[in-house]
Amino acid sequence: MRDFSARLATADEVADWDKLVQSNPNGGNVLQSAAYAEVKSHHGWNPIHVVLSCPEYTSYNLVIEKKVPLLGSLWYLIKGPDAAAAEDVPAMAQALGRFIKQTRRRVFALKVEPDIVDSEEVRELFTSAGFVKTFNLQPNDSTALLDTTPDTEQILKNISSRARNAVRRAIREGADVRRVDPTEENMRTMYKLMSHIEDRSDARMRSYEYYHRFWSNFVDAGQGRFYFAFDENGEPSVGAFVIAYGKKGTYKDGGSKPRRNQYGDSHLVQWTALTELKEDFGIEEYDFCGTPPSSELKNKEHPHHGLGLFKTSFSKTVTDF
Repeated sequence: MRDFSARLATADEVADWDKLVQSNPNGGNVLQSAAYAEVKSHHGWNPIHVVLSCPEYTSYNLVIEKKVPLLGSLWYLIKGPDAAAAEDVPAMAQALGRFIKQTRRRVFALKVEPDIVDSEEVRELFTSAGFVKTFNLQPNDSTALLDTTPDTEQILKNISSRARNAVRRAIREGADVRRVDPTEENMRTMYKLMSHIEDRSDARMRSYEYYHRFWSNFVDAGQGRFYFAFDENGEPSVGAFVIAYGKKGTYKDGGSKPRRNQYGDSHLVQWTALTELKEDFGIEEYDFCGTPPSSELKNKEHPHHGLGLFKTSFSKTVTDF
C-alpha cells in the first residue's frame, strides 16, 4: 500500500486550482472545481484545498467543511479523493487523519466519496479499512457515461437505435436546437423549465439564487454552456446546462415542458451539446449525471426511472461508483 502525506495547498496552487485538479489520476471532477468551491462558500460550507502526495503521484482535492455545534467540523471530500487505485483511498484518508491531529483541528468525521467503480471487492476493501457505508449523496453516484473519443459519426453509431433515430428525426423535421447566451432572461427560463420536474415527481429544487451563482461561476470560468430547444412558437421547450471540465463533459442541469410536439428534441439537445463540447474542448467522456443504480434500472417505481431510460439510450450501461 502506498504511503501518503497531506497538507494544505499553497496560495499559488489555489490560484491554479483547476489545472492541478485536472492533472489528478482520473482527471478531476467538476465538483472539485474552483467554481464549485466558491458556490459552496455561500451556502454554509468552508472550502479547504488539500494536497495528498505519495512518491508516485500527487492528488489535489477539495474538502468542504461544515461546522456542527458541540461536535466540531465534518470534512467532506465531495467526489474525492481522486485516487489512482481503490487501495489508495484508505491510505489517503489515514494521511488526512494524521494531518487533522497534527494541526489540532476539531474534525469529528471524514466523508470520502471517490469515483471508484463499485464492486464486492471494493466494498470489502473499504469495510476492512474501517469505512462505514452511508447513503449516496451525489446524483451521478450512479450514472450513464458516454465514450466521446471516437469520431462523431462513430459516436452516433454507438448509441442505441432509439436515440440515434430520435436525433436524426429531430434534425430531419427541422427541430430548432442551439446554444444560447447566459443572460438573466435565459437563466430564469432555464430555472422555469427545470421547475416542471416538481410537477411530475417529489423532487425539490434549490433556490434560483443558488443556480444563478452556480451557472454564472462556470460560465465565467469558460466551462459552462446553455442549450435550448425551441417549439413552433419560438418558445424554449427543453433546456440543458452542460460543463466541460478537463477531458470530461457533464450534463449538469436539465428541464423541459411536458406534452411537447417535437419528437426527439431532448435527444437533439444532448447530441448538440456533447458534440460541440467534443469539438471545442476535446472531451473524451460525457457524463449524463444521474440514473437509478444498475440494479434498479428496470424498476418502474424508481423516482428516476424515466430519466434512466432517456440517459441510457445514449450509453447502454450504468456505472455505479
